[in-house]
Amino acid sequence: VSTASANSALNMVNARKEIGVTAPLGNSKYFDPMMLAEGDPAGTNSVSFDDLRHKELKHGRMAMLAVVGYLTTAAGIRFPGAEDVPDGLAAFPALWATDDGRNVIGQMAAFVLVAEFANRDWTGKAEFDGDYRNGQLDFGWDKQTDEWKIKKRNIELNNGRAAQMGILGLVVHEMMGNSILPNGYLPGQV
Repeated sequence: VSTASANSALNMVNARKEIGVTAPLGNSKYFDPMMLAEGDPAGTNSVSFDDLRHKELKHGRMAMLAVVGYLTTAAGIRFPGAEDVPDGLAAFPALWATDDGRNVIGQMAAFVLVAEFANRDWTGKAEFDGDYRNGQLDFGWDKQTDEWKIKKRNIELNNGRAAQMGILGLVVHEMMGNSILPNGYLPGQV
């Protein structure tokens, strides 16, 4: 066996046995409809897989925030001074229409950039891609068993997946004019 093939074999991961391979697909199935993991899931390049898993975590976390924000504004809750800003997708044109609104959009963009920069493993001690504690925030994580940690990581992945589908469903239904919210409420409509 050549050194190159031995090194590439060491960098392979069995995606079917990774965290996040859970029901409804089952423990033996791996869901990758676009084949982004490149190659056979039984022998996926670990760098590629870790990168995709990190992106899945990040998108899931953002989608969870998006669902909460969408439903919060649909419930009529606003920051002081923003009571007249509509909810749903209609908020963006309303914000672009005023100087204060453009400042708010700038603040949102700045927050995303700072979060993107700050949310990294700066210490090199991360247990997994997406572990941004950096030795500062623990909340008891290090005291837990490996089984508990795996369960919580699966929960986060599945909640993120559900949130990605949730925000997509909310936005698509708003654009179609069909409400899926209680009492037939449709955000962004007068």
